[in-house]
Amino acid sequence: MSTEADHIEVPTRMLVHALIRENGTVGADDLYTVANTLGMSDQQVRLCVKRLVAEGRFTQEGRGRKAQLHATADTTRALAPNTDFLRHAFQQDAGLAPWDGVWHLTAFAVPESARTARDALRETLVHLGGAPLQGGLYVCANAWEPYVEEAAHRLGAHGALTLLTTTDLRKGDIHEPVELARRLWSLQEIADRYHRLSRIAQPRLARLTGPAALSPSELLTIAVELAAELTRAMEPDPLLPPQLLPQPWPGTQARELIARCWAVLHERGGGEARPALFRIYADITREAADRTAR
Repeated sequence: MSTEADHIEVPTRMLVHALIRENGTVGADDLYTVANTLGMSDQQVRLCVKRLVAEGRFTQEGRGRKAQLHATADTTRALAPNTDFLRHAFQQDAGLAPWDGVWHLTAFAVPESARTARDALRETLVHLGGAPLQGGLYVCANAWEPYVEEAAHRLGAHGALTLLTTTDLRKGDIHEPVELARRLWSLQEIADRYHRLSRIAQPRLARLTGPAALSPSELLTIAVELAAELTRAMEPDPLLPPQLLPQPWPGTQARELIARCWAVLHERGGGEARPALFRIYADITREAADRTAR
C-alpha cells in the first residue's frame, strides 16, 4: 500500500532528460504540462532550462510553450552509461551474467594539490558500484575498468590509477564472498529502495493496463515518475551478482514490474513524439527476455 513516504520527488533536470524524444528534442509544451502535473511551477522549469542551455547541454529554438530544446551530443553521451548499467541489471535478473568469482580493485593516490579531481574520482568509484576497503582502495564485483579509466582520463588522474583483480579477497578475518558483500555494501538500504519502487510501480501498472483511457500527458507523467524512482533505486546499487545477494532480491521483482510498465508505455506512446526512454527501456527489457528464451 502506498504511504505518504512514497511521494515522488522528480528533480526538474531529470524531468527534462526523461522527455528527450527519439529525435533529440524536448517539446516545451509537454515539459510544462508534465511539470505542472508533478507540482512544479513554470518559473522552476524556466530556470532549469536556462541553466541547461547555459551549461551547453541543450540549445533552445523559440520561446515559451512553443519552444523546442535540442540535446547536445555531450548530453546524449552522458546518459548512455545509465542504460549500460540497466541492461546489465536485467541480464543479471535473467541469470545471464553469473559471477566469475573475480573481484575488481582500483587504487589511486592523487595529491592534495588535485583535491577536486581526487574527490570526483572517489565519488565516481562509489557511483560505479565500488566500496572502500581502505584509504584510496576500492573494490567492485563487476568489470568496471573501462568506466573507471574513462573517468580518470577525464579528471586528469589516470597516471595515479592502479587496477588489479583477485579471487582471494579478505578483509580482516572475513573472506567468504557473501559475507564480504554484506559488510561492504549497505544492502538493506538498497533493498528498501527497491521495495519502495515496487510499491510505486504496482498502481501505475494497474492504471496502464486498466480499462480507463490515459491522455498523452498522463502517460508522460507516469513515465517520468517511474524513471525518477528507478534512478533513485539504482544509483546507489552496486549491481552485485545474484550469487552475492540475499534471495529473493527485491531489485529483481521491482525491475520486473518496471519492465511490464515500460512495455505498455512503449506500445501506447505517441510514435516519433514519444520520449526516447520509452524505446530504450523497452528494448533493454526485451533483449533480456529474448536471451532468456533462447
